[in-house]
Amino acid sequence: MRSKKVLVVDDEKKICDLLEAYLKKDGYEVVTAYEGRQALEIIKKQNPDLVVLDLNLPEMDGLDVCKTLRGWSKIPVIMLTARDEETDKIIGLELGADDYVTKPFSPREIVARVKAVLRRLEEGKQPDDHIKIGDLVLDTAQHEAKYTGKLLQLTPREFSLLAVLARNPGRVYTRLQLLEQAFSEYYEGYERTVDAHIKNIRQKITRLAPDVPNPLVTVHGVGYKYEKESYA
Repeated sequence: MRSKKVLVVDDEKKICDLLEAYLKKDGYEVVTAYEGRQALEIIKKQNPDLVVLDLNLPEMDGLDVCKTLRGWSKIPVIMLTARDEETDKIIGLELGADDYVTKPFSPREIVARVKAVLRRLEEGKQPDDHIKIGDLVLDTAQHEAKYTGKLLQLTPREFSLLAVLARNPGRVYTRLQLLEQAFSEYYEGYERTVDAHIKNIRQKITRLAPDVPNPLVTVHGVGYKYEKESYA
């Protein structure tokens, strides 16, 4: 089995070198980039398995890189941010990042997050589940989602969230329950990040089927559910 390839993008060379050393020690192949456009070119040419992406990059920042990338790729992205502000994290997640880490960080934490995200992706590919709820079809063997017969482009984290909700339609999940069941034990994000992912999924479903009632329902004061009535 080939080593997983990780692209590290940061304008500080010492950070790239540090993460490269730790990731290589753990068996990963590593490539580095120091600015956004260079990162996008590397992704197109080398197709890495995961991207560790700094938010504050020169010329083209990490948010723009992530937004551009999500237009043509579902490669998992872990965002690095120097500011411990929830707004930055929510914006990154809304644009399609799968996880985030706040600077300063331990390189061991980055390695743990990389393992966790890639493991979730591999688990989603295991051919042990097939979910069909009305207009929604989730194929975990191919890590593929369809709605009204059209491909629903989801990040690994969005796919995991939707799978939890769709496996038990009508059941209301709190944000904490969704964090615990959909994401890795390494994930230490705020419960508010669930809102960002649900918003993303809703928007993607609506784009595919604007005239169909959206099945993802907010239960105010509690959490979310996949609405049974939408496909009854």
